[in-house]
Amino acid sequence: MAQGMAGKGTGTWGRVLHVNLTGGSHEYEPLGEEVYGKYLGGLGIGAKTLWDRMKPGIDPLGPENILGFTPGVLTDAGTLFTGRFMVVGKSPLSGGWGDSNCGGYFAPFLKRCGIDGLFLYGASERPVYLYLDDNKVEIREASDLWGLDALETEKRLKAVHGKTAQVACIGPAGENLCRFAGICNDGGRYAGRSGLGAVMGAKKLKAVVAAGKKRIGVADREEIRRLTREFKERLESGRGVQRFLGDRLFGFVGWMTRKGPVYTRQPADLFRQILKKYGTGGLTALSAESGDSPIRNWEGVGHKDFPLRLSQRIGAEALIKYETRKYGCFSCPIRCGGIMRVPDGPYPLDETHKPEYETVCGFGSLVLNDDMLLIYKLNDLCNRGGVDTISCAGVAAFAVECFEKGILTQADTGGLELRWGNGQPLLRLVEMIVNRQGIGDVLAEGVKIAARIIGRGAEKYAVQVGGVEPPMHDPKFDPGFAPVYYCDPTPGRHTTAAYTYLDLQLMENKFKRAVRVPSMATHKQRHTYSGAAESLAVNVMYKMVLDGAGACLFGASVGGPMPICEWLNAATGWGLPNDEYLVMGERIQQLRNGFNIREGIHAIRDCRPHGRIWGDPPLLHGPARNVTVDIDTMGREYYAAFGWDETDGRPCRQRLQELGMEDLIETFHPTVG
Repeated sequence: MAQGMAGKGTGTWGRVLHVNLTGGSHEYEPLGEEVYGKYLGGLGIGAKTLWDRMKPGIDPLGPENILGFTPGVLTDAGTLFTGRFMVVGKSPLSGGWGDSNCGGYFAPFLKRCGIDGLFLYGASERPVYLYLDDNKVEIREASDLWGLDALETEKRLKAVHGKTAQVACIGPAGENLCRFAGICNDGGRYAGRSGLGAVMGAKKLKAVVAAGKKRIGVADREEIRRLTREFKERLESGRGVQRFLGDRLFGFVGWMTRKGPVYTRQPADLFRQILKKYGTGGLTALSAESGDSPIRNWEGVGHKDFPLRLSQRIGAEALIKYETRKYGCFSCPIRCGGIMRVPDGPYPLDETHKPEYETVCGFGSLVLNDDMLLIYKLNDLCNRGGVDTISCAGVAAFAVECFEKGILTQADTGGLELRWGNGQPLLRLVEMIVNRQGIGDVLAEGVKIAARIIGRGAEKYAVQVGGVEPPMHDPKFDPGFAPVYYCDPTPGRHTTAAYTYLDLQLMENKFKRAVRVPSMATHKQRHTYSGAAESLAVNVMYKMVLDGAGACLFGASVGGPMPICEWLNAATGWGLPNDEYLVMGERIQQLRNGFNIREGIHAIRDCRPHGRIWGDPPLLHGPARNVTVDIDTMGREYYAAFGWDETDGRPCRQRLQELGMEDLIETFHPTVG
């Protein structure tokens, strides 16, 4: 276990804040060194708190749910790519463990309030918002804000509390308990997944305003500066050569995948250059061609149903056409985001955030829409309304297919003619979902529940895993996504582990436990399904460390091994070997899975993905033709890598003993007598 006291000078404050919205009370809870030494901060503190304090079986939209906001150990510590925070709670969408990761500028200002986490209990009878600074914890009236969109809410609260105050808030979707509502900060950065915006809405909490000014201390400031300087120099070196090679490699791989998949280890430098110039949407056209992004509600094929002449219309250059300046989250040197303005045309927009890859694919290739101006507008509607664009696009694709199959009619849709390639009606459909109007009231439940309500065979077209709409990366292209979508405590999550991340993060240079996956140089080797689980498990543990530190997944993927463990040692003074941090990451993962098992959710039994996700039936054309991912083998081996029982999902006693997790042992292996 890590040694040293939590508190000032160690990257942490040694306390969290609990606020009861029912009674209006609050209290600070001190956290001892053993908590940080086992679970870091961020997601680890969130998972530990919910495990200790939340009763199983509660309604996710009831007052008993606990909603947490947790910055990481490295947040505001002077390190790069560490301006992120986690939101945790029981998910209204999956019914189990829920978490969501977010950037922007909210995290450091929350931490500057002198806390390592904020946890919200109960529910207010009327709309309120929470104000925090160095000295105050105040629950304030928000009736005048209720009904406003997320961007206008932030604007009004900053007018009251000053421009440096940071706001995390919900839009009308959260107020209306849309099960995939998100939480917005910085004008369009979203904690989108898991539907935790609906939890805020159920608590009648419109916003959290963080206006702290306390700066965290670290154990070795000079070492942090040295490590940060060296990592930044590495990111900036070789730029000209990598750009020259990258442009050609980018085109070569895109062409080759049309003839037959040829894979090489993905260079982090190329990924960095794409992010810097275009952002996450720089790979949209290539993803459609290669089979990475799903097409036509996961049933289509890119070069057949959405060929390059169409996908390029929503590709990299189209994405940045109206960009006016770059945007970066706190402590980010890459600045992959963008601020844009569309001055004219059918959908003029004032200053708004550039859409991300998931949004462009979701409202593009997933529904066969090649109108980028329309995607800009849909992105703005989702940001203002407060919905996760991944789930919202998945719901829209489901509705379109149900309409095409005659399951839904114009009488059901309020006159909307939902057709593949006809994107304009989606504007009204999104508004209906946000406001729970007409068919939108059904679709706001997510595709799994909506299909059950609609009936008439709609379940056949409800592409989901564990109740969650999947993201825009196809496991038939990168099979590493398959067991994670299927078996991770937050199903359908693309930012946890995959072969792609193993390629980019070079973890074998950092951890002794890291085992390389089978060679991915050929299509056949890439689709060898047995033997990769240990590497994917290590990848998951590493992601848990990133989420405990408050670090960005992309930051760990754009320049070789990020010095995350070295930064943590310099901040805390612990002096731990790298692999000890993987142990902390595994503890966080065990808590997340334990939460679900305690709730009665066993992934192998309850979260089997829709067949289209893994190739049942297989596609008949394209790079993934005839591919059926062996999710049963991958799922079993993934479970075994974490010591989870295949029959009931419980973690084994020996594994928990090795991890020092006595509280989970008592829950899942109680002493008899």
